[in-house]
Amino acid sequence: MFVREKKRIGDMLLTETVITEKQLADALVKQKGTKQKIGTLLIEMGYATEHQIAHTLQKQMGLDMVELSSHKIPIEILNMITDISVLTKHVIMPFEFDSFDSKYLRVAMADPLDIIAMDDISVVTGMQITPVIATPGEILACIDKYYGSAANQAVAEKFSQEQSEAEDLDEELTNDAVENAPIVVLIKKIIEQAVRQRASDIHIESLETKIRVRYRIDGVLQNVGSYQINLLSAIITRIKIIGGMDISEKRKPQDGRITHQVDRQEYDIRVSILPTVFGEKVVMRLTSKQNLTRDKRQLGFSEEELNKFNQIFANPNGIILVTGPTGSGKSTTLYTALSELNKEDVNIITVEDPVEANLDGINQVQVNPKADLTFASSLRSILRQDPDIIMIGEIRDEETARIAVTASITGHLVVSTLHTNSAASSITRLADMGVEPYLIADSVVGVIAQRLVRRLCSCKTMRKLTDREKRMFGLDLHKDYDIYEPHGCAACNETGYRGRIGIYEIMPISSKIRNVISIKGSADEIQKIAIEDGMLTMREAILSQVISGITSIEEMKRIVYSENEDEKV
Repeated sequence: MFVREKKRIGDMLLTETVITEKQLADALVKQKGTKQKIGTLLIEMGYATEHQIAHTLQKQMGLDMVELSSHKIPIEILNMITDISVLTKHVIMPFEFDSFDSKYLRVAMADPLDIIAMDDISVVTGMQITPVIATPGEILACIDKYYGSAANQAVAEKFSQEQSEAEDLDEELTNDAVENAPIVVLIKKIIEQAVRQRASDIHIESLETKIRVRYRIDGVLQNVGSYQINLLSAIITRIKIIGGMDISEKRKPQDGRITHQVDRQEYDIRVSILPTVFGEKVVMRLTSKQNLTRDKRQLGFSEEELNKFNQIFANPNGIILVTGPTGSGKSTTLYTALSELNKEDVNIITVEDPVEANLDGINQVQVNPKADLTFASSLRSILRQDPDIIMIGEIRDEETARIAVTASITGHLVVSTLHTNSAASSITRLADMGVEPYLIADSVVGVIAQRLVRRLCSCKTMRKLTDREKRMFGLDLHKDYDIYEPHGCAACNETGYRGRIGIYEIMPISSKIRNVISIKGSADEIQKIAIEDGMLTMREAILSQVISGITSIEEMKRIVYSENEDEKV
């Protein structure tokens, strides 16, 4: 089977020209006096990525490479591991029996050169080991998936044994020496597991007899565990401490912020605590700078939509609105656009509530009503800061809307968000706020309405559209259409969906639309002209994704369904 070879990962990366000799030398100098592996240091220093190292090991050592998320690990293998510390310590995960020899166990390893790791897992399982390469991120996510809940329960039980009264924790938890205390470890694990499972939000809820923890994954809440109710005080206290909140205040809602690093990536966590009947509830929203500033081609635009997007953001002045409900990806679209517009010769200033991610080279202001720093007051000051581009987190009132319009007319590019259902209704929303129609017509240059839909996993199953569905969608009855439905597998955690994609309704403001706006036309009248100009409605945009096999009819109904459209969708 596997023959252990004396190779060094640094030399292999040099051979594959992944790193330079100087970069390797820098990493070796940094390694002195530490117990860190050279591969880990190269990743931390930004000289190589997990995937580059994994592919180099695969090529140089001739080993198999595995995508763990697509494997359902047999219960017999999971039961072999009684102490998961051996897995997390070495970053390894046994995942299947060798098909050629049942005495061998295939083990995913971030470092297949680690002889000690192979010896340890061999002793634990009582089997010979066949190493297979996987990235550290995939292995840790797999460990969390199969053992995370049990590990958290063990930590919770340990805490319950150590503490008779949770109320006595307040002073203890402020001490730095408590970093390894069970409750601290529990909160850390809940956050790390949420990140590795691609969650956008963590909900920690106090029910009558227990604490429930749920993750929002791909827009849908999933139950991931429950704990004894006597842990609630300690959990809330710990979150308040790291979130910079008042631990003595239990009757009022509080907001906080946590910065946490998971797998060498920094996450900004917005915390909201709300008193409920059975105790305080916590919601933590996870965001990372990397996820908010993607390449615009990763946002899900078609070529035509991308051209319209570029056309709108090429305007030197005017207002650009991004609209949609909470959680529809508006911030990601705005941050992505700002990152592209961010040049040395441009002064970009944002006013946000709160600042979701720090962007290099962009001046960001966070509103603070207690200090009378509102959207409106901030904007008045920003206009004296010689800005080229202004980003307003949200236009909430008439004063903010009027200042935004004034700024755009006087030569600035203003980008902002609104909570409306369609591109056309954003225009009428501004009019409802009290802004004169002729000013809206002069200032707004484009509107992007968007939603997020779940992307079908590769396990999807195909079927033909029925005649009834063809009539609903206005499609040719004589033509066959293949569509896909969710199925469920290990990779998508049996949900049938993995990841999300943006659906867009992009409306550049043409001269015809301006004329309709200036005479106070309705949203329906504006939309009619926009469609004549070539705009795809949200319904048409998502239908094209259904026909392309990207998402399902169920997701289409969830996004564009309304009481008056029963027969349309």
